[in-house]
Amino acid sequence: MKPPNGRLIVIILDSVGIGELPDADQYGDIGSNTLRNLGYAVGGLQLPNFEALGLGKISPLPGLSDTVKATAAYGLMAEKAPGKDSITGHWELMGHVASRAQPTYPEGFPARIVNRLREETGHQYIGNYPASGTEIIKELGGEHVRTGEIILYTSADSVLQLAAHEEIVPLDELYEICRTARRIMDGKDAVGRIIARPFVGEEGNFVRTTNRKDFALQAPDNTVLDLLIEAGIEVLGIGKIDDLFGGRGLSEVVHTKSNMQGLEETTKAIQSERTGLIFTNLVDFDMLWGHRNDPDGYYSGLREVDQFLPTLLEALKPEDMLIFTADHGCDPTTISTDHSREYVPIIIYGKSLKPDVDIGVRKSFADLGASIADYFGIRGTGAGVSFLPQIYE
Repeated sequence: MKPPNGRLIVIILDSVGIGELPDADQYGDIGSNTLRNLGYAVGGLQLPNFEALGLGKISPLPGLSDTVKATAAYGLMAEKAPGKDSITGHWELMGHVASRAQPTYPEGFPARIVNRLREETGHQYIGNYPASGTEIIKELGGEHVRTGEIILYTSADSVLQLAAHEEIVPLDELYEICRTARRIMDGKDAVGRIIARPFVGEEGNFVRTTNRKDFALQAPDNTVLDLLIEAGIEVLGIGKIDDLFGGRGLSEVVHTKSNMQGLEETTKAIQSERTGLIFTNLVDFDMLWGHRNDPDGYYSGLREVDQFLPTLLEALKPEDMLIFTADHGCDPTTISTDHSREYVPIIIYGKSLKPDVDIGVRKSFADLGASIADYFGIRGTGAGVSFLPQIYE
């Protein structure tokens, strides 16, 4: 029997994959294994608190024991939907399995899109090619400041990004341009996210600000988040959850500027008397280190979360459940700076749960959404299979 009145806390370690999926060859990701390759790159993972939960028992990882009596349940989840982007991954985690991958533009956006942007926003655009956000403002920031033309770019992800200096294009105006782009990028052009990328500074020293704003594609069907709200159950989104779900399915939102702030806000929420689902995304792994091929930074970030774990676990009430998982991979040791098509780990901890239970290889991320619905006693989306029967006494 599951305990009554518990909270469920889900923390997404954004991009922390654990090995290539069987179809990884279709995505150019053969050999990707974010955690294992990271372990080799840093001479072995030293993550004692994750090790105690059972991380090393999910799949062989350098430095982590696979023989500990784990204090949590653990397993692997495979992504069923095509693609390897954050939105598709999060949708599936919450019970909506996309039927097609979101479009990407490796050659830049076609004239039909750029012309509509010009006509409907009244602005001119420069760039229009895949690029690192920090690099493209180095390359084109000066021209943007001189001409007022907005920097348009994309990446290997399904995104359209618009960068502008905050003193040249005010934030409200940039956000409105993004809303127009969101409307234009529809149908076959329905990219996962339109992203406002404001920056400040002078040529040679441009710096992106924390005023980034994402305008996400909304799931075409209900996710478990929508069904929780419909049932009168609170859903708190911490980090970029709000952006990934287009603001839908959330009763309260807390935006954060770092993994550590995300952990602190999650702990604060656990320590409060709030009920329902607490849903957190820790994006630094992906944004700061995965896409920049920085294994040392990535490992430092994992150690920071590992060191914070005792504080998080101590805050839990006996009936609470805490789940760690991810939305895709982003192996910082490969040549690619793109996401990688990988399995994700899942760790499920609760003071009233069975310890040291291997829940196996789940066929879909949607098993998490099914388990959340099961936990709160509501109808699910119909996708996925609940793992709750395996982990309760």
